[in-house]
Amino acid sequence: MALPRRIPKERNRSERWRSAAHCNFVRSHQCCVPGCQSMPIEVAHVRSGSDAGMGRKPSDWFTVSLCRDHHGEQHRIGEGPFARKHGIDLHALAAEFSTESPKAAEIRQAKRERNNG
Repeated sequence: MALPRRIPKERNRSERWRSAAHCNFVRSHQCCVPGCQSMPIEVAHVRSGSDAGMGRKPSDWFTVSLCRDHHGEQHRIGEGPFARKHGIDLHALAAEFSTESPKAAEIRQAKRERNNG
């Protein structure tokens, strides 16, 4: 017996925006923790207050540069305690990265489309 025809999947409005170029831009900076010179640098997604849902990563414009050790710490202790411990505002840093990104115009457009629904 053959399977019935597939139902085309509608594009989910909440699908996350992805950009290898933006992630490479974020990764090209030092760790956001003041005084940290550790390497390698990883792209860390900021989940709280983002477009992420249960079990879903946020869009790539919600990213900051963290060394591997600090990225692991961010996941272990949580974003709030991590930000307070190191005296950094992850949301402000992610916003600054998205503003300075070579993909800034594309990010602004994607945000406009999301807000206009």
